[in-house]
Amino acid sequence: MTQQSATGGSVITDEMRARIGVESEPVAHEVDNTGCRQFARAVGYTDAIYFDEAAAKAKGHRAIVAPYGFLGHPVVVPGQPAGVPEAFRLDIPYKRVLNGGTDIEYMAEVCAGDRLTATTKLTDLTEREGKVGPMLIVNTETAFRNEKGETVAIQRGTAIRY
Repeated sequence: MTQQSATGGSVITDEMRARIGVESEPVAHEVDNTGCRQFARAVGYTDAIYFDEAAAKAKGHRAIVAPYGFLGHPVVVPGQPAGVPEAFRLDIPYKRVLNGGTDIEYMAEVCAGDRLTATTKLTDLTEREGKVGPMLIVNTETAFRNEKGETVAIQRGTAIRY
């Protein structure tokens, strides 16, 4: 449900609505041993499958397993565009951002050595009135595909702009 902003009108423009469902350009993500190990250590995982390739293979995995929540690092090449894709640079009047939650649905195992391609789309924009004033809720969905083009994970996120 769209509510009016403090100025009396919706902050959701026709241009913003037109971006809902539009998929971004693909972004390459590399899943490496070091990234898997660092992420596992940071979240407190201790199973050897996240640290030792032999242990991972002994338990039937292809390589060191990427911990839940780690889908690699975006590949950044100097001199090439990086950061927020043009399709997601919305003219939002609210400058503060709060993570409203992230959910990841896995379809297949992700391991060190995988090279994933991520595409993101805006799925919804809604307005609400909060204790600190008007808010814009921005929902996105990112699909991660492996080298075969198979979807291995879908990440759904909510950003609260206020």
